[in-house]
Amino acid sequence: MSKRILFPMLFLTGVAVAQVQSVGATIDAGKTRAPISKYVYGQFIEHIAGTINSGIWAEMLDDRKFYYPVTSQAPAPGPAQGRRGPLRRWTPMGPDDAVVMDGKRPYAGEHAPLVKLSGAEARGIQQAGLAVRKGKAYTGRVVLAGDAGAKVAVSLVWGMNPNERQTVAAGRLGTSYAKFPLSFQAQADSDNARLEIAGTGVGTFHIGAVSLMPASHDHGFRPEVIAALKQLRSGVYRFPGGNFVSAHEWRDAIGDPDQRPPRMDPAWNAVQPNDVGTDEFMTLCRLLDVEPYITVNAGFGDARSAGDYVEYANGSATTPMGRLRAANGHPEPYGVKFWGIGNEMWGDWSFGVMPLAQFELKHNLFAQAMRRVDPTIKLIASGAMPDAMTGSKQAKRISGKVVPDYLSPADWSGGMLAHCLENMDLISEHFYSYNNQRFDIEKGERVSVDAGTPLVEWERAPATQVRVKYEHYQEYLARIPGLAAKPVPISLDEWAYTGAPPNGYKVVPAYAWAFHEMFRHSDLYQMAGFTFATSLLSANRTEAVLNPAGLMFKLYRDHFGTIPVEVSGNSPQPAPKYAAGGDQPKVNPGSDTYPLDVAAALSADRRVLTVAVVNPTETEQQLQLSIRGVELSGKGRLWRMAPASINASIVVGQKPGVEVEEQALESLPGTVKIAPISVSIYEFPAK
Repeated sequence: MSKRILFPMLFLTGVAVAQVQSVGATIDAGKTRAPISKYVYGQFIEHIAGTINSGIWAEMLDDRKFYYPVTSQAPAPGPAQGRRGPLRRWTPMGPDDAVVMDGKRPYAGEHAPLVKLSGAEARGIQQAGLAVRKGKAYTGRVVLAGDAGAKVAVSLVWGMNPNERQTVAAGRLGTSYAKFPLSFQAQADSDNARLEIAGTGVGTFHIGAVSLMPASHDHGFRPEVIAALKQLRSGVYRFPGGNFVSAHEWRDAIGDPDQRPPRMDPAWNAVQPNDVGTDEFMTLCRLLDVEPYITVNAGFGDARSAGDYVEYANGSATTPMGRLRAANGHPEPYGVKFWGIGNEMWGDWSFGVMPLAQFELKHNLFAQAMRRVDPTIKLIASGAMPDAMTGSKQAKRISGKVVPDYLSPADWSGGMLAHCLENMDLISEHFYSYNNQRFDIEKGERVSVDAGTPLVEWERAPATQVRVKYEHYQEYLARIPGLAAKPVPISLDEWAYTGAPPNGYKVVPAYAWAFHEMFRHSDLYQMAGFTFATSLLSANRTEAVLNPAGLMFKLYRDHFGTIPVEVSGNSPQPAPKYAAGGDQPKVNPGSDTYPLDVAAALSADRRVLTVAVVNPTETEQQLQLSIRGVELSGKGRLWRMAPASINASIVVGQKPGVEVEEQALESLPGTVKIAPISVSIYEFPAK
């Protein structure tokens, strides 16, 4: 975070300034709400494309356990594998028929490469497209078995010349698979280095698995990514899915990583090596100092497996699953507190989807099985209020109505709260705002936003979805006996703006506004998981930094208070443009300070008052502040994000176009100028 002393509230250069509007805001620190949970700053990660396997995990090789056959033939066009694209493939060294896939002696999956040798001619397999950097060390291992006459070596190659490589000879091979260590140091930069596993001599040899990572890896994770994510102090991470979880077998992803079977993930049509499983996730949470939140498979999964999963994580080493965990190198229980039962089980894209009435029974069976193992866990139910059921068209699928009736078979959250109340502690809700699109209730589909819609409405979209869920919850309170006596807060464990430019600033005011709306209902919003943690980074294969949205998350986590206080104003937000229902609220989100949005909070010890201001317009605004219920003392500080352009970005390896400016203030001005498209946090000590 940069520190620059600025003259108070300088105008932004390079932005057209229209006539300044004057807005009044009153901060009443004597009127407080429930404390803001650190978990609302949480993150979500899922095995989709390269989000985990290459986004945070340090493994450099694709298909390292040979799900696909080794061949020189280009693969046939297959299903898309998300944003990352197809995996890099292994190809033969020597003639194609020198490498065959042996299904009789597999090591991890269904088969393993068998290499037929031919004297002095090097035969084996290779994979190109690796990124290496000069002077950097790389370590790994290869699992081999073979005839005594086979001599195998592994080479890291970073150039075309014969001397632009380093070779490590494996030891004597035997009929049983054995692991051989690898260690290299690249002598040049390359984004197309390759690894060769080649043999000479007589006979054959098998390759069971191979791994290569930068020697600087942090317990298997990319250190530059860990360093960036750790700055966020996110509170909680949700894992492993997402759609992925409904067809995932958690037992495939424990034990020796080299022998975990690679599987085709049908949710995202991608091969999963199962290298990052429960134990690795727990290591990640320890490295980031966040609470783990695990979702169990309530799609193709069963209640007994879910109970076993809880026992693996939380059981003592004397229990069957706890003993297995200890055998895998983790004798002490993890003590995972938060457990989700299924993901989006209301959507017809989810594996194991069923009618609501059936899933209510399934949820209760899961909850009972899991709590028998550990009664102290907090259970998060799979929910979808009418906004999600409308926008996803699932209400139309189930009931024929675009907008579901409350407590009908198409109101998923309503049914879960009505019939599973004693078997949940929070309810999972998801939303995604779509770039320049909205859901048209009359047409029953997503349409383009009207041309000429003000920027403020684009920025409002995520906060609108936060607000509409609050309104739906008020309906549940009125309709479901027992909910008031046993409140079930929301875990907003998937949310994001989709389709916006990656690493751009435009989403920053939108996300800050969404935070403000969560803070206004801090009793209801107790947890959140942004999609995805890695979306807060700008990264390539060797570097990673926080992007503008990441800087904003860090800004609020570091400097915004904990105890929300009342904000009133003289300029109410306009009424919603579209009729209420489904994903449209009755009341627009935001404080009565239009076009600004203002939130305020005291620190946990009530010794500091913080005031956050979002200006979602391209015009400088003027804000008159009045403070009640607390006396401010001493000098304050201002942190502000206000780039010269809404299209500013942060791209790794380039000069950042966005920064957090820090400024000392002698006192809180009665009237302040709020820069266009800015996010600001003021902090002052309180007597």
